[in-house]
Amino acid sequence: MHLLNLGILAHVDAGKTSLTERLLHHAGVIDELGSVDAGSTRTDTLALERQRGITIKAAVVSFPVDGITVNLIDTPGHPDFIAEVERVLGVLDGAVLVVSAVEGVQAQTRVLMRTLRRLRIPTLVFVNKTDRRGARPEAVLRELTERLAVPVVAMGSVTAPGTPAAAFTAEDPAPDVLADHDDTLLAAYVDGTLTPARVRAALRAQAHRGVVHPVYAGSAATGAGVPELVAGIKELLPPAAGDPDGPLSGTVFKVERGPAGEKIAYARLFSGTLRVRDRIGADDARSKVTAVSVFGDGTDTRAEAVPAGRIARLWGLTDARVGDSLGTPRPGHGRFFAPPTLETVVVPGPGTDRRALHLALTRLAEQDPLIGLRHDEVRAETSVSLYGEVQKEVLQATLADEHALAVTFRETTPLCLERPAGTGAAAEFIKKGDHPFLATVGLRVEPAPPGTGVTFGLEVELGAMPYAFFKAVEDTVRETLAQGLHGWRVTDCAVTMTHSGYWPRQSHAHQGFDKSMSSTGYDFRGLTPLVLVDALRRAGTRVHEPMHRFRLEAPADTLGALLPVLAALDAVPGTTRTEGARCVLEGVVPAARAHALEQRIPGLTRGEGEWESAFDHYAPVAGGAVPERPRTDRNPLDRKEYLLNVTGRVGG
Repeated sequence: MHLLNLGILAHVDAGKTSLTERLLHHAGVIDELGSVDAGSTRTDTLALERQRGITIKAAVVSFPVDGITVNLIDTPGHPDFIAEVERVLGVLDGAVLVVSAVEGVQAQTRVLMRTLRRLRIPTLVFVNKTDRRGARPEAVLRELTERLAVPVVAMGSVTAPGTPAAAFTAEDPAPDVLADHDDTLLAAYVDGTLTPARVRAALRAQAHRGVVHPVYAGSAATGAGVPELVAGIKELLPPAAGDPDGPLSGTVFKVERGPAGEKIAYARLFSGTLRVRDRIGADDARSKVTAVSVFGDGTDTRAEAVPAGRIARLWGLTDARVGDSLGTPRPGHGRFFAPPTLETVVVPGPGTDRRALHLALTRLAEQDPLIGLRHDEVRAETSVSLYGEVQKEVLQATLADEHALAVTFRETTPLCLERPAGTGAAAEFIKKGDHPFLATVGLRVEPAPPGTGVTFGLEVELGAMPYAFFKAVEDTVRETLAQGLHGWRVTDCAVTMTHSGYWPRQSHAHQGFDKSMSSTGYDFRGLTPLVLVDALRRAGTRVHEPMHRFRLEAPADTLGALLPVLAALDAVPGTTRTEGARCVLEGVVPAARAHALEQRIPGLTRGEGEWESAFDHYAPVAGGAVPERPRTDRNPLDRKEYLLNVTGRVGG
């Protein structure tokens, strides 16, 4: 069976969900079109989605087209939910990128197209809302070429744009863009032997490879251009591939809870066949698939197996998390977008049970792995990581609507990190000094290149003591580096174990094991944080804050008003150029200032400014007080407090 897993992507308010409804109606899956404004769409099923009129969670629906089963995935358009888009990209065979004929290419359009191109996902473009006043389909086609800098092929033209009578007329594609990517086609074009059939074949081949992007236009509201788009989906996007008899390989891209609280995992299979009662996971934590439903022919139906290429819902995988691999991990599948760079503290409202709140946040985090939870037991506080302010509002409403929990939030702050400023070493020995642990540990901390993360190495022989003790040291090093000298995660550092020592297992005649004379993993786990923070102190750490790269396009005569505001918010323009009556500024701004700056742009540019920003890198905090983050561990920075917390005594 010809099968296609298709993603619908767009910037917010481009009409993406309305197009999904129109495609389902065109295929006969629904008898009546749903409305985003009325909250009656098929894919926006969450109460909050219906209330706000935006897509928050990816949704899967299925429809048949002339013998093809299309599994269509509607994704969020707001940049605060880019993580939801990221999870979907890894399971797609093709995509439709929706662009408004009124607003044209937006910041999110650029981000999405860059990612689709990088992943080589075959993509069609649909210019929507051609019936709206102010629609400019021809200008948007030029924007696609100029502002997105991608090869596009117009598949027709629009008549009566900006009126309810706007219609799309299909036309033979021009060969010039195609010839740029095919030398034989170019030769035939030059010598005049090119035929329409040859052009169509080249278009199909290049679209399948994601080299060029066919552009359709129309209106999801009136249905104009939708039949032509459906024909393009059938002809120009490649079918799902995969060997059902090969080794099992799949990816979980969504997790939700059923009516009874049971966990349901959405997964795409790339190879092999997954059957009911199969066991998935590591040997020590295998879960049995208890039920399966497979998407196809307009709905999802219960089945006994999921073959390669299919998308299915799976029951029984109690430990499943978004991003988990089923069977053999898929090569080359990784993170496409930057992780969140902001965080906030969740404050329970009056009468809100803290334990119920923690459970609810944990369940939300399992559905979205980029909602990083950080629990401070001392202060009884929980922090969550975020992409932006809208995500915070949605989290608040979700807790209220789905869990009956009232919360507020503290001010959003940037998620910083620490990097070693130099090299430092420390060591502590058994029965020397005031520590009570039967262990000798020496560690050296050194800076490593950006992006390296944390590496752990040995300068002592691996056979010098039981391997379990080395493993205890390494695991504790990684745990301890979650909070550096200023409370931020320490990264891009190399930790080397320089000293080791232990007391072998001791026992007395006719008596059992003597713990007081024998080293255990507890000793190494207890001593390592003290040695590590001592080495960190000697090395020193530098706090780095997240920086966003921004692009601002605005009327040239507003530049004088913009520059002082940019400077006041610590934004540093790198390049400034003028394009006709408009100017384009590109540079960097601290993540902590990006939202405030974005809020100021409309007022400074008469509503004509276009702002785009995304995380780019971390940079040392410049000037002012170094940001501190409250610790949530046993505080090895204070030796006396740490020993009291760990052993109940100060030392000795």
